[in-house]
Amino acid sequence: MLLVVGCEKDDLSLRAEPGEERSGGETTVFVEGANSFGFQAPNLNEEDGLFFFTGNSLFNQNWVTAPASTTARDGLGPLFNARSCSGCHFKDGRGRPPAFPGEVSHGLLLRLSTGNALAGEPVPDVFYGDQLQDQSVLGVETEAGFTVTYEMVTGSYADGSTYELQKPRYEITGLTQGELSATNISPRVANHMVGLGLLNAIDEATLLSMADPNDENGDGISGEVNYVYDVLADDMRPGRFGWKASQPSVLQQVAAAFAGDVGITSDIFPEENCPPSVDCNSLPNGGGPEIPMENLRKVTLYSSTLAVPGRRDWEDQIVLKGKKIFNQLNCSGCHRAEITTGNYEAIPVLSGQTIRPYTDLLLHDMGEGLADGSPEFLASGQEWRTPPLWGIGLFDVVNRHTNYLHDGRARNLTEAIIWHDGEAKASRDRFLELSEQQRTELVAFLNSL
Repeated sequence: MLLVVGCEKDDLSLRAEPGEERSGGETTVFVEGANSFGFQAPNLNEEDGLFFFTGNSLFNQNWVTAPASTTARDGLGPLFNARSCSGCHFKDGRGRPPAFPGEVSHGLLLRLSTGNALAGEPVPDVFYGDQLQDQSVLGVETEAGFTVTYEMVTGSYADGSTYELQKPRYEITGLTQGELSATNISPRVANHMVGLGLLNAIDEATLLSMADPNDENGDGISGEVNYVYDVLADDMRPGRFGWKASQPSVLQQVAAAFAGDVGITSDIFPEENCPPSVDCNSLPNGGGPEIPMENLRKVTLYSSTLAVPGRRDWEDQIVLKGKKIFNQLNCSGCHRAEITTGNYEAIPVLSGQTIRPYTDLLLHDMGEGLADGSPEFLASGQEWRTPPLWGIGLFDVVNRHTNYLHDGRARNLTEAIIWHDGEAKASRDRFLELSEQQRTELVAFLNSL
């Protein structure tokens, strides 16, 4: 039996909510095209606007091997996954799985851990650390490569039409540092960059107000805050960034990416990433640290103030019907539409903004099908942070692909929805009962975000 959602008579009078097209509040820009994720927030002051352009340069230009005449950009590696931040976040957008064996800098990497890290930091692999690097500087062996193959999984909707999903399998090849001891291998796609500062500006009280770890309201959803280690504060803070909300701030997220992805040290992460066979002390480097705090903060300012693209077609009746279905399926139970940011002293123009990110930044159990078995602080091996949905309708425009979920396995939004399980199972099951027209309306709404 097909699920009847809504009422045709009611649908004729659907109206957009005032201001819902402004996803990033006053930071919203109304643009469409390949550079949709690359604009600065229009409400930035002049000084921050200048820092934005410096941060943009540091984000996009390739780092080089030390020593070099470009002393502000040397120190690459010795191991790395990309030569620049934009190598994974092309046009400030989203990464994807490799298109062919041996492709590098595509925006998907493998996190490694050993054992159970509940309530603590993940335990890295003895030889390969916490992340597999598939590139290296001249004279240093690359750690390994990896390939992705897919098993096809089929199913059907209540109306009898069928679907096909890709279930990925990862094989690590060419290990150079010994046997892999990691028991958990977690593929992670690079997320798009817009609105990060706004998410940083959501205060802890707001996050806690959205959490329901014991499911006291009985809706089957039990989101919780992931408390993680903040290096500068030397204390535990709410996690907000990364697929398991394992970083507490844009600053630490940026520093971690420089260290793990590009091999650039900072005051936050000063240690070079060296495999056992390499004596890093014998290799030239870009100084200590390789990116000074002043420049790290400029990249952070850039990453924090990329404008959120405004909605498209938000008043279209098909889109509004899809929005109604989204809410009736309780997708909004995790993908919270509207949040108000708190007082954010680091970038005051991000304070007090009414934003529509479609996330709660909380951890949710997504079931065995999406599990990576990799705990991070309070996150279990089946839990993931709710990813923001703003901008998802522009992935194809900006990055020429529509790969969704943490590992890019879903080739479109429909597949991404069907992979939902665990706390999202009830919503997923109701989605499978929708008519083809209703599914089309829901996807039209998502593509308007």
